[in-house]
Amino acid sequence: MSMTAVWELGATLGEGPVWVARDAALWFVDIKAPAIHRFTPATGETRSWPAPAQVGWVLPSARGDMIAGLQTGICRFDPVTGLFTPIAAPEAHLPTNRLNDATVASDGAIWCGSMDDGEEADTGRFYRMDGAGCLDAGLPPICITNGPAFSPDGTVMYHNDTLGRRLWASDVVDGRITATRLFATIEDGAGYPDGPTVDAEGCVWVGLFCGWGVRRYAPDGRLLTTVSLPVANVTKVAFGGPDLRTAYATTAAKGLTAEERAAQPLAGALFAFDAGVAGLAGTLANI
Repeated sequence: MSMTAVWELGATLGEGPVWVARDAALWFVDIKAPAIHRFTPATGETRSWPAPAQVGWVLPSARGDMIAGLQTGICRFDPVTGLFTPIAAPEAHLPTNRLNDATVASDGAIWCGSMDDGEEADTGRFYRMDGAGCLDAGLPPICITNGPAFSPDGTVMYHNDTLGRRLWASDVVDGRITATRLFATIEDGAGYPDGPTVDAEGCVWVGLFCGWGVRRYAPDGRLLTTVSLPVANVTKVAFGGPDLRTAYATTAAKGLTAEERAAQPLAGALFAFDAGVAGLAGTLANI
């Protein structure tokens, strides 16, 4: 499989790739060197905006701007001015937490997760946010949440307990979680499950931090495919391009020793490869 580094930006913790059709561009973030990035494949143009705090994700809004999840809370982000305007702070009482990953459900609601920035305490939770406000999704707290991502019909939400190496599937009815079951487990030595993404066939792609690649699971939890990358820390995949068949993978240099960094000169790059399957068209947030 041909793997191309399309932007060698050396992100400390590249994360949250999302294809935005109205821009014909891929958006993503660098959490630890806080910035929002945009890559336009048709022209090769790259652009970056500094963020005022650690930024876990950025998603397109139906209003024409973007919504970003920062350590300080959820903000409206205007790419024209570069300004961040706070709109919700679900964890104002937990200053050592930060928002970590998110997606937009088919109804336009944002589902996002949080984590302990020190990666020790079980203080991470999932939230659902729409025009009426931001509410706890009701899942048990864990240290590092990742995801969520939704099945093509929107009835199953996949989310990860990264340090526990467990992938979960929750049934969702009318914006509420009704049941949760174990979906898959990552074995010792294979890395930690980072961001999940679902393709048009309902299969779940999971980035492997410290795992040198991405896995694709069937809807029943069977491992189907592993795609190897030339860097250890693969964080998440998004499907983009006019046919949604190009997979873009964000990666990270975080945690690498000087020797490991020298052996992985592309750590923190944005990669692209032919996924062999289409992704799902994105939804604009109704916020």
